[in-house]
Amino acid sequence: MTVTNSAVEMLISNSNTLFILLGAIMVFTMHAGFAFLEVGTVRHKNQVNALVKIMTDFAVSALVYFFIGYHIAYGISFFQSAATLSQNSGYALVKFFFLMTFAAAIPAIISGGVAERAKFYPMLISAAIIVGIAYPFLEGLVWNGNYGFQSWLAHRYGAPFHDFAGSIVVHGFGGWVALVAIVLLGTRNGRFRHGKLVAFAPSNIPFLALGAWILCIGWFGFNVMSAQTMNGISGLVAVNTLMAMVGGIIAAMVLGNKDPGFIHNGPLAGLVAVCAGSDIMHPIGALATGLIAGALFTKLFTLIQQKYQHIDDVLGVWPLHGICGTWGGLAAGIFGLKSLGGLGNVSFMSQLIGSLTGIGIAVVSGLVVYGTVKAVSGLRLSEEEEYNGADLSIHKIGADSKD
Repeated sequence: MTVTNSAVEMLISNSNTLFILLGAIMVFTMHAGFAFLEVGTVRHKNQVNALVKIMTDFAVSALVYFFIGYHIAYGISFFQSAATLSQNSGYALVKFFFLMTFAAAIPAIISGGVAERAKFYPMLISAAIIVGIAYPFLEGLVWNGNYGFQSWLAHRYGAPFHDFAGSIVVHGFGGWVALVAIVLLGTRNGRFRHGKLVAFAPSNIPFLALGAWILCIGWFGFNVMSAQTMNGISGLVAVNTLMAMVGGIIAAMVLGNKDPGFIHNGPLAGLVAVCAGSDIMHPIGALATGLIAGALFTKLFTLIQQKYQHIDDVLGVWPLHGICGTWGGLAAGIFGLKSLGGLGNVSFMSQLIGSLTGIGIAVVSGLVVYGTVKAVSGLRLSEEEEYNGADLSIHKIGADSKD
């Protein structure tokens, strides 16, 4: 019996390790989606820069999260023997890999908002500080119960702040930090002409679409694998993810007048919003969450492009991640209620406070980090460098070898 139990325990341990490893790989793949979404949206002279930023941001994020961020969030250090780290099939290591891919999504989100006019190293250093310190602080607060935040909410309002896969912790945080960086950077040259804002057309719709498709596929790892163990797998999460994605597409199609940029960002809006409550909503609630998110993104991005000179958000990351992420945090407190078909154990007041807390941490950290870096080294390319494009100005090569 002991041998049998040992074999079963090893099988469970190995299965959990493989499960979360597959999730980590799927979320890692999403970074290719971020890259191609940005490449397809920015002008041709900035495509190489988009690709390089996503790759280097990922590497730096992995380093700072390994040495600093993971310890801040979970109190775990990797300064142990390899034998210790490899216990239980190395599950703890793979869990770090999985959560690191979430952390690395923060600079990937920011990258899309500040595209086409940002310096390389100042933005890379800023991203490292955000991922190494600010993001783990919020992550630990919500997902590890640090500083008694979740206990206080549960005691005061009957339930902790529920963010199953990161509508606020990842997307909302990234989107609101991006807004600060966008405002501090200022508007791209040429966007404001004769008293009117001018929109720059995407450079490559097929690449934009490819990026959206990669993100949509990887998102099922982002959400479903957030269970982190095999016994936590939920078909409800998978179907809710699907329905929110569909809702986002439909809303963007109708309200965006069949524009391909909206149609391919619509599903992402729905997916961002459903992360928080994907494990507790009814599928119809998830569909409603996606529909509202798709509408929010389409309308707000259009408004920004036409009316707000000081918010030059190239990929619309603030409405997509910041606003739709905030809506997702609130939606979990609405459609997660038993009275609306959800599983319950959620409080709207806790969702509101948790969401506002995430926004507050994001804005303050963005102001401190990007404000300091701007004062020390500047964040923006010179007017000539911006005119020539980030590809030639920073990387000395264009997307085509003839450039």
